[in-house]
Amino acid sequence: MNVSAPDAARGGRPGAGGGLRQALAIDEREGFIAFAQTSAGRALLLLAAMAAVIPHFGPWTGALAAGAAMAAVVWPARRTAILFAATWLSACLNTLLGEVDTLANIRAVLAQEAMTDSLGPVLAMASLCALFIASYAVLRHVRQSPQSLIARRPLLLMLALEALLCVLGGSGLLHGWPRVLVWSAVFIFTPYLWFLPFAIADLRSRTPSPLPLQMAVLRPFWSPAYLPFGKGAAFLRKHLSKTPRETAITQIKAIKLLVWANLLFALLALLDWLFDARVAVPGVDDAIDAFLAGRPFPRLVGWAAIVLAAARYALQVAAWAHLFIGIARLAAYRLPRGSWRPLQARTLMDYFNRFHYYFKELLVDLFFMPTFFRVFRNHPRLRMFFATFMAAGVGNALWHFTRNIDVVASDGLASALASYTSYLFYAGLLAAGVGLSQVRANMGIRPAVTPLARAASFLFVWSFVIGIHVFGDGSRTHTLTERLHFMAALFGAST
Repeated sequence: MNVSAPDAARGGRPGAGGGLRQALAIDEREGFIAFAQTSAGRALLLLAAMAAVIPHFGPWTGALAAGAAMAAVVWPARRTAILFAATWLSACLNTLLGEVDTLANIRAVLAQEAMTDSLGPVLAMASLCALFIASYAVLRHVRQSPQSLIARRPLLLMLALEALLCVLGGSGLLHGWPRVLVWSAVFIFTPYLWFLPFAIADLRSRTPSPLPLQMAVLRPFWSPAYLPFGKGAAFLRKHLSKTPRETAITQIKAIKLLVWANLLFALLALLDWLFDARVAVPGVDDAIDAFLAGRPFPRLVGWAAIVLAAARYALQVAAWAHLFIGIARLAAYRLPRGSWRPLQARTLMDYFNRFHYYFKELLVDLFFMPTFFRVFRNHPRLRMFFATFMAAGVGNALWHFTRNIDVVASDGLASALASYTSYLFYAGLLAAGVGLSQVRANMGIRPAVTPLARAASFLFVWSFVIGIHVFGDGSRTHTLTERLHFMAALFGAST
């Protein structure tokens, strides 16, 4: 897989070419750079960041995120302490205020056990404290025993622990408090199982980051998500701005990215208004429901529903990724963008690299690399394809399954797996396409650069992406068979 950062995210000259770009390239103008290093300039940057972040993070967590990012720049000697406090205070606030789904999931289990949901915040905070202590203990153990099993196979052991807890909680053997406690632990632990392997890998390196910094960026305050935007301490340390001028440029770029994120959110809202209220294009679930009821929409409307759903998803990924990375850049981390011009992708491998960069990085580091260095060493093409399939297929499916682990608690493990077959099919198709694209690239096969060839590449890539989106839209309402029949009908096949 392509393991490099998107080209334009590394630097380049955003002001090169075009009057509009030159006008927007304020991060290249010495006057703006100098002003951004003053107290007044930093205050203005902070206000702009808060205005961009609070509508999406909420007032308390939004102000905390922007304020902590700026504070880390103003007081660089206290950077680790500021990040540490902001990350764990943000975890508490996000949980208690319902900005993440943890508290709602715990309350749902409490309701299943006929227990009062007022216990939810107490359970959430107790579980978060237990996670903090356990994470610190694990990381300290890894630093002292870098050849231990947890140090060498962190993801495998954590996934095994997750599976054990889910089986235990969904087996029907536990009821009341024991079941509630198990699922509370699962809901708190699940996001962190994708962050801890990066910390463990860093601690096993020759120049590891100190433990306080590892804990400070364990699900950092700028991205309260299940995906490590910025990866871990090693990656962040590598991308930290070194000089006041470099910091100022990074912070100006942060504001530009935050503004762009809000423009994408506005475009997403416009799409919703235009197509839902004016054109009345149905959602994919509604289109499948109509098909199953024997009252299908015209094929053109069905295709429009899928195209619109894919466009919404792409905008959501880009907008949230830009928001998270924008806050990290405000803290002076020169991180690559989370999504970079996916419409310019000329191959499926290039699309996978551009569309969701940090998700791709997680899959590369945790699935592709371990597989690539262990299997089929005498068969380079098979080795490349299989490692890519393990990342884009198996890793992709595992991440998304754990992302919705609450379905196991609400519906049971068997039902959760049964309703996941559509996404497994999607992940398999995507992995096969990306894997073949990767093998072709390694064989030296590249798309032509003529305008006609570029247009053909665009049509191929996005026809594939849109065509399989109906299987991977995240909904578990319809079975794989129902979706296959719906797609067959759109292609004119009789069902």
